[in-house]
Amino acid sequence: MSHKFHPESKMMSHGFKPSLSEGAIKSPVFQTSTFVFDKAEDGKAFFELAYGKREPNENEKSGLIYSRLNNPNLQILEERLCLWDKADQAAVFESGMAAISTVLLEFLKPGDLLLYSRPVYGGTDHFIHEVLPQFQIDVVEFYAGQSEEEIIANIEKTGKADKLKLVYCETPANPTNALIDFDVCKRIKEKYATEDKPVYFAADNTYMGPLWQHPLAHGADLVIYSATKYIGGHSDLIAGVVLGSDELMARIKGLRTFLGNMAAPYTGWLLMRSLETLKIRMEAQQANAIQVADFLKDHPKVEKVYYLGQLAKNSEEYKIYKRQNSGPGAMIAFEVKGGEKEVFKVLNQLELIKLAVSLGSTESLVQHPKTMTHAGVPEEDLQRLGVTDNLIRLSVGVENYEDLIWDLNQALETI
Repeated sequence: MSHKFHPESKMMSHGFKPSLSEGAIKSPVFQTSTFVFDKAEDGKAFFELAYGKREPNENEKSGLIYSRLNNPNLQILEERLCLWDKADQAAVFESGMAAISTVLLEFLKPGDLLLYSRPVYGGTDHFIHEVLPQFQIDVVEFYAGQSEEEIIANIEKTGKADKLKLVYCETPANPTNALIDFDVCKRIKEKYATEDKPVYFAADNTYMGPLWQHPLAHGADLVIYSATKYIGGHSDLIAGVVLGSDELMARIKGLRTFLGNMAAPYTGWLLMRSLETLKIRMEAQQANAIQVADFLKDHPKVEKVYYLGQLAKNSEEYKIYKRQNSGPGAMIAFEVKGGEKEVFKVLNQLELIKLAVSLGSTESLVQHPKTMTHAGVPEEDLQRLGVTDNLIRLSVGVENYEDLIWDLNQALETI
């Protein structure tokens, strides 16, 4: 009898054969740099496949060569990650920024044009504005709420519309939860693509994790994660992931091989451990966030709350949310009455919630985007993006929500 198991069920064993590891119920850590070939002919065959010198024969798979090329921990992990987004392949990197920068470097060449949404993560913003120009790559930005016609007009104004090679978005945006419409990105990509000049669409899905949003199902060619966040989920590792089609992932993995920025075996093992509880962790975090956001909305010391669960039902953002997301997530931003002084009072008074950057972990984390994660973004851009002096970003964890509300309330009472 056949049965199609859900991803959360397959996270326990998919891609791993205990018989190949002395019957171990869980994959061991394959802490090795290289692998022994049974015979010279095997080594030749493995390298031919690894370097694309020929197509595999029927039922032939590339064997293990060297941990910069392949390692059992990463191979098993990548197979499991594909289940959530229904991707052909995944590639795991040593950090989220390693994943992002590899995508940008692989699909953009000197003279090309990048279209990207704002706001994005501060590290991504820095790479786009400080590193890509050194490779003579031009960029044009767009914002949540801009019309498709306005975005296209801005592309045309560059005089390099025919050079557009990549559409890149991060949604919901960090830190304001602003939503970018996948359908608009897809249509723009298709408008400028030609038979001999494809345009690709990549989406950073870190804020929603692999549970609440699936960009590949909405026309994205690549989906990117900082796996440090929800996928890792325990604040004890740094990693990144890219997922997509066989064709595009062959390019990504090829560049990863020569940049050498793949994740280490132990990081892969830790991520496999985390995947087993990803769904129950994220569901608990979301349930807590809904309660916390409702509390903040009615607090007299809070001016505004940015949370997907509180979008006005007649708004354009709500329509995008209902198309793209299966839940509001666990990321909240809110503005307190006052400025930096008042924000710092609140941050310094918190007892249970920890003052630290990052997000998506089991513990709740809070930070001040303007002076921390987005400190490198120019002041005029911060104002347009809504990253103000009185904005706080909160990543809700798995603690008891009543304790989180108590902690926030006693901290807010200091202003």
